[in-house]
Order: sequence, then C-alpha cells, then structure tokens
Amino acid sequence: MSVMEMEQQPPVRVRRSFAEEFKRDAVSLVLDEGRRIVDVASSLGIGDGTLGNWVRQARTDRGEREGLTTSEKAELAQLRREVTRLRMERDLLKRATAFWVKESGQ
Repeated sequence: MSVMEMEQQPPVRVRRSFAEEFKRDAVSLVLDEGRRIVDVASSLGIGDGTLGNWVRQARTDRGEREGLTTSEKAELAQLRREVTRLRMERDLLKRATAFWVKESGQ
C-alpha cells in the first residue's frame, strides 16, 4: 500500500470499554446530583452520546421510563443464543434421521 493510499484510509476507531463502576458513578452525577450530561461527559472525557445512553438505560432500570431493563436484555440475549443452538441441534438431528432412514432402506 502506498503512502497516498494510506493517507486516504479513514482512521480506525477503537471501541472503548468502561468499568461498570465508572458508568454507575457517571450516571449518578447526572441523575442523583442533577448535573448536565454534556458537562459530566466533558469532565470525564467521554462522549455525551455515550453517557446519554447510560443515563437512558439507568432510567429504564429504575422504572422511570419504558423499555427493557439491563437484566431483561441479558436474558433476551441468552435466550436468543439458546434458540440458535437448539435450531442447530434440530437441523443436525433431521439430517441424521434422514441418513439413518436412507441407510436402513438399502
């Protein structure tokens, strides 16, 4: 790859992850202390959209707004993984049954 091609490539953004305690503390500054999302996000060096998402989810978890709580989202994800696994098992059993029927018929 030439230098020109490299300069034209958009920079790769690395997704940052934050500890649950950090998120809880940041949300608390907004919800419990009444500070503005923009101000808290700026002082912590995170995006205001990111903090806004955390605050929105915290309000849902507290029952202050409609939507799936964090635990409900986790359960939904786990159930979807289980459905995927069970479908794969079902499909495997269907193929095995068809194979055994074919083999026993000869």
